[in-house]
Amino acid sequence: MAGICFNELLAKGVKKLSQAGIKESLIDARLLLEEASGKSWTELLVHGTSQASSAVAEAYLTFIKRRIQREPVAYIIGEWEFWSLPFYVCPDVLIPRQETEFLLETVLKHNSHLPGVVDGPILDLCCGSGIIGVVLARELQKKIIALDISRAALKVAGKNVTRHNLQDRILLVQGDLLEPFGSSHQFSLIVANPPYVSNDDVRHNLQPEVCRYEPHLALDGGHLGMELIDRIFSGLPRVLQRGGHFFMEFGADQGDFTRKLFNTRLKGTEGFETLTILQDYSGRDRVVHISRTT
Repeated sequence: MAGICFNELLAKGVKKLSQAGIKESLIDARLLLEEASGKSWTELLVHGTSQASSAVAEAYLTFIKRRIQREPVAYIIGEWEFWSLPFYVCPDVLIPRQETEFLLETVLKHNSHLPGVVDGPILDLCCGSGIIGVVLARELQKKIIALDISRAALKVAGKNVTRHNLQDRILLVQGDLLEPFGSSHQFSLIVANPPYVSNDDVRHNLQPEVCRYEPHLALDGGHLGMELIDRIFSGLPRVLQRGGHFFMEFGADQGDFTRKLFNTRLKGTEGFETLTILQDYSGRDRVVHISRTT
């Protein structure tokens, strides 16, 4: 394709995405043009009337076609911003979401006024792309164990650990939830973002971008989305040290289920007395905080 400027390319992409029913058509078209051209948005604004090369135009329109098929922008460009940091992503890992930023904000806020929270080992449970472990390692200046069952996800996490120069602070471990750890591996802080979507929702109720492209292994939490959470709660007495804290992200409709599960599995046993449900900025139940008495 010859004789087309960046402004015209952008307009063409926005039109195609809008006609396909993509809601954020302008934002998506802009990000894809930045990736195809290798230029920042500021550069594209300044040089909008400059002619794009045929290679750039072809690459851009290929990206647009992929987005029309509902492939997420993050997977098309191969990275996504989280905590104002760039992270590699691909269909082997979930795309970072705002809910997980709220989880981390909650952890760091509590750490600032709860003495001794990070005096011992720290676990990033169900680490996926490694975003939680990377942020914790940077913010707390502590060593982290990051665990996931998926070898493919751990490869992505390893790339992100290297990207942020944290190889000496983050140890990646493959395993199924808390099973790799015996009573000799106790943590002062566990931060978890497990699969918590019900298997029925995974099959029938997710957006095409999610159900077609994001890894079901990282989404499907079984019946009601609570099966893996149940297993995690059952293992906490073995791995959360006295005086330790556990934070976990869950679905907005799972607050009552989480309370009931805590009462059934943990409350009143071995120092587990307190559960707090925290609401996100939309007022929805989003994070559970469990502390263990000394």
